Order: sequence, then structure tokens, then C-alpha cells
Amino acid sequence: MQTQDRVILAIDLKSFYAFVECLARGLDPFKTPLVVADLSRGNGTIVLAASPFIRTKYHVPSRCRLKEVDKSIPGLIVARPHMETYLEYSAKVNAIYLDYVDERDMHVYSIDESFLDVTHYLKRNGDTPESYARKIINDIHDKLGLVVTCGIGRNLFMAKACMDIDAKKRKDFLARWDYKDIPEKLWPVSPLSHMWGIGSRLEKRLNALGFHSVGDIAMADRNYLIARFGVIGEEIYYHALGYDDAKIQEKYVPRESSLSVGEVLLRDYGHEEVPRVLNDLAIELTDRLLVERKKAREVIVSIGYKDHDGYAFRLLFQDPIDSPLVLAREAIRAFLSKKEEKERSYRQVHFVAVDTVSAECYQGSLFENYERERKQADLERTLMAIRKTYGTMKAMPCSALCLGSTFIQRDNQIGGHHR
Repeated sequence: MQTQDRVILAIDLKSFYAFVECLARGLDPFKTPLVVADLSRGNGTIVLAASPFIRTKYHVPSRCRLKEVDKSIPGLIVARPHMETYLEYSAKVNAIYLDYVDERDMHVYSIDESFLDVTHYLKRNGDTPESYARKIINDIHDKLGLVVTCGIGRNLFMAKACMDIDAKKRKDFLARWDYKDIPEKLWPVSPLSHMWGIGSRLEKRLNALGFHSVGDIAMADRNYLIARFGVIGEEIYYHALGYDDAKIQEKYVPRESSLSVGEVLLRDYGHEEVPRVLNDLAIELTDRLLVERKKAREVIVSIGYKDHDGYAFRLLFQDPIDSPLVLAREAIRAFLSKKEEKERSYRQVHFVAVDTVSAECYQGSLFENYERERKQADLERTLMAIRKTYGTMKAMPCSALCLGSTFIQRDNQIGGHHR
């Protein structure tokens, strides 16, 4: 593998949601037992974040269930998530990054994690990678009060691994790796899922073949891994050696795009209630299609039962659609046709538009009623504009007032969580 060495910073906002909630209360995250979770969803809801104090002293991890948190912890705070606030903080952090690098040298990996390529910025002020990283870290803390973990490496993977495996354990939350550090710091890592890029399923397959540490992969035959795992096998082999040829500047543009919406229901839904959820999600998905100026030729609908099992069905449209009426009608028809599922309890519903085309370039057939289609499209755009300008409640369907509808509830959420 041919690589061009860079100076990459992998930056993570430490316990991001918990930090923001502590700051809002004027509390020190390193002295406050706080978890971020929505109590209204019951004791089985996910803990989205835990403060450094409660993680260290009481060993409460993020992403556990609220019922796993010891309620007898003195001064325990269960903070309701505020996604809108977290997004605002994230935007402010990204603005700070842009004071140090050009936009093309920044990759936002998630709401609380980013990569910066600082290769060409160090010589300007005679900085080392550590001193430049420290300037960014201090700026974020001084302006926003957030604490940052930063890993420095020769490429994206090395920087990320350095951050996850080394920097998070240091008192100053800053570490730097070079190729010489790989055998000592990366190879001992076990279980394999602790290495970025290896999930639990891949870990099990690797374990079955005798791979239990990153060093085992590094010492393996590359061709053997390719034969067993294809492109993924080659990728994890080079990662185990500390190599990665991905570049921040080469932005990935997918050939195909999909749009999805979904709902995890907060109680058991009966068979007769699910159509209302299907109708709500059809409106939300088609609103997104209209914003993107796209039409859908294929939509996958996934239905999840209470016991985590479920099924999915495809809706194929000869003429691509962006109408909530058409989508809801076909989804409800297909759902109700499964009469043998009437006795089940339902907890999840998802729509994915997997095959979309540009609405502007779409050429209709001779069998379409263009006048009717035009009027319907104008109506949907008007309703969408009202919802966008004045709020969802100003142009909601009558079904939103029915028991079981999630339309109003979702208006107060971002990404399935409270705003």
C-alpha cells in the first residue's frame, strides 16, 4: 500500500452530551454524577452519555440501559437530552476548527468527533503537531467549556486508534503515534472490536480463525485475509500495520443515495394502530423527498415486533412518487395484507427510499394525469412550506389527533430524541 504521510488530528468531545448538561447547570462534569437519558421512555431507555465522574467512580458506561444505573448513587442526576442544544454546540466547535484549517482539510465524522489534516499549517508559526493540537484544545475549552480528547497520527486510522486506545487514558487527553509505536501500542489490543473498523460480528469470524489480537492480524498472510474477507480483509491487515491511504480531501460522493425515517415506539402497538404510524412516516419521508427534489421508485418498509423480530416488504412504483397519499396508501395496504400478524405487538416502523431519481429530470409516462399530479404536488409543497415556516402543528393531518399517532410527538424530536 502506498501512503503519503500526513499530520492528522482525531478529535473527540469528551462525554459530549453529559458535559453540555453539566455546563447548563453550572456543575463540574468531573465531580458530578450525571447521566443523559429520557426518563419518559421508561427504565429501559438508553443512557446516551455519562459524566466522567460517574464513569470513573461508579463504572457507569455510556450506552447502557437506565435500569443498569445504580439509583442510590448520591446526588445522581438523570438529565433529559436536548438534541438541539448539542447540535448548536457542535456547530460552534466546527467553527473553531475552521479558524485553524481550511474546510477541505476537515472531516466531520459525527456530532462529537472530527478529523483535521494540519500537515500544511504547522510551519506558519513554528508549531509541532502537539503544540498546534493544544492550541485547538485550549480554544475549545476557553470558549465553550468543553474538554477534548485528541489523537495525532500519520493517517486517519492511526490518529483515530491513537485517540481511542491511548489519548483517552492520559491525564491531558493528548497522544501522538508514529509507525514505530504500532507494535507496542496497537498490536496488544484485544478484543478485536476495540480496534476501529472491527465490529462484533467480524470479531467473531476472526476469533473462529484464531485471530484474537491486532498483532495476530498484522502477522497474518494478506492474501489469506483477502480470500476470507475480501476488501475488508485487506483493509484490516493494513490497519493492523498502521497504514491507511484514505485522505480527508477526497470527499466520498455515493453513486446512489437513500432517504430514511423511522420510529421506535414507546409502548406496544396493536395491529390496528400501526397504519397511523405508517401514515405519519409517509408524510415525513415525502417531505424530505420534496426538499431534496427527488422521487422514489422503491421504498422498503420495516416492521419490528416487541420481541425484536420483524419483517420487511418492498414497495415498487412504476412511476416514481413523492406523494404522501400514495406512499401511505401502498404501505398500509401491504401491511394489512399480512393477516396472520394481527396478534403481534409492534415496537418499530421504518421507511427507506432506496431508489430515488431527480424530480427535475424525471420524464413521466403517457398514462399519467398531469393536471391532477400537478395540483397534488402544489398542495404538498404548500403544506410542507407551512410546516417549515410556522411549525408542523399548523399543517398536520387529522389522523395526528388519533390515539397511536406519533406525528405530534416527532415534531418535538431530533434524531428520535427530545430537542
